[in-house]
Amino acid sequence: MKEFDIVIIGSGPGGYRAAVLGALRGKKVAIIEKGIWGGTCLNRGCVPKKDWHETAKWIENSRHFAARGILGESLRGDMAQAWEHQRKVVETVRESYVDYLKRLGVQMYSGIGSYRSAREISIRDAQGEETIQAQYSIIATGSTPRLPKGAYLQPGKILHSDMLFDDGVPAGDTVVIVGGGVIGTEFAYIFTQLGKQVRWLVNSAPLHHLRYSPQAKDALMDALKELQIVPRNKFAVTDSGIDAARAWVANAEGEKESADWVLFATGRQAHTEALGLENTAVVLDAHGFVITNAHLETAEPGIYAIGDVVGPYMNANQALADATLVIDNILKGNEQSRAPLWVPELVYSAVELARIGMDDEQAEDEGLEPAVGFAAFESSPRALGQDDTRGFARILADMDSGELLGGEIVGRDAGELIHLLAAGGERDTLLRRIAQSPVNHPSRAEELLNATETLAARWGLGEFIFAD
Repeated sequence: MKEFDIVIIGSGPGGYRAAVLGALRGKKVAIIEKGIWGGTCLNRGCVPKKDWHETAKWIENSRHFAARGILGESLRGDMAQAWEHQRKVVETVRESYVDYLKRLGVQMYSGIGSYRSAREISIRDAQGEETIQAQYSIIATGSTPRLPKGAYLQPGKILHSDMLFDDGVPAGDTVVIVGGGVIGTEFAYIFTQLGKQVRWLVNSAPLHHLRYSPQAKDALMDALKELQIVPRNKFAVTDSGIDAARAWVANAEGEKESADWVLFATGRQAHTEALGLENTAVVLDAHGFVITNAHLETAEPGIYAIGDVVGPYMNANQALADATLVIDNILKGNEQSRAPLWVPELVYSAVELARIGMDDEQAEDEGLEPAVGFAAFESSPRALGQDDTRGFARILADMDSGELLGGEIVGRDAGELIHLLAAGGERDTLLRRIAQSPVNHPSRAEELLNATETLAARWGLGEFIFAD
């Protein structure tokens, strides 16, 4: 029986990073994948979706071409061709991904990984079964689409996002999108720019469960409305079907919405099926997530879990952060604890939303007095030169210490700029470093400097931020 220092089940962003970090730090590592290497993020999630978002932004920005001296016919979207483009990007990334694991000496197993005991993991494929032994193991099996009870899937007509990226874009120009979470909010924008006529159905207000400020959510909804993308609220789907080649969904009142096809974007749920957890002490909670301690170790010593399967923060950024933490804990003895608030959270839609840390309410609930620094992009030379002045940078700091409590960036390149606030354990000095850092001019990053300086002056925090 082959023995490994670390065995990882699942090859999504968390599993992949754990394998890479383990190998780079001299450990004998194996990784098991039952499906396509790269998991949901690479094949059916963040990588292809951001490729589509880039295409959508090009099309939207073409509205300004004539004023900029770029002449010619207006652009229009072709979603089927956009699907082909993202597929090529995904395949290129996957090839590089697999090659790197091989070069690092990571043992790659294609098959279904299942615990026979706390230290023995079987791998089943079409050729048979093999059992390997692990000193430590990491559950990184991700998630699957979660559907309402009335969702009846049919390829090409009624589908979820995994089916869309696996099978391609169905025929027809009219689409019903169900769901007001991150996926639904992103797809409502992307699909519209790629030439589809979208009916967007939500039960609660879009992104209502996320910690973005009211100003951030309003900025996004205003940008969507400007593009004639407006959700139909309080529509809870209880049934679905197909009539005369038209797909439809209905609510409890019998109201229907129909289109050429329907996409359910109603969240995801932890994937733990066929893992053999009953042969270990690993426990699931009432929602199906793997229960761990703050170090991401399960009730079975030596078995850790990361990413979507742990929840409730279900995104690739969290999975990557979890992987780094777990490898460090395996090597050093559970010294690090999970801090999900300080992992960037993003939405890529008509405007980008990015946030990190606490919001105002949470800071106040913890007995802190948050000071706010704000700078809008409307007067930014860089934003004006890009014909995209929507959005702002907003920073929260503690009145008593000047420590960064949280931050939010709304607008173009927010997903890149938020990294300037992702400072790990150095939040007590971060704003001082921002205030003292040389900047590129003109740049959007300057607005973080402006927000920090405004915060210091308005709230009397100069001694902390300006080093007075």
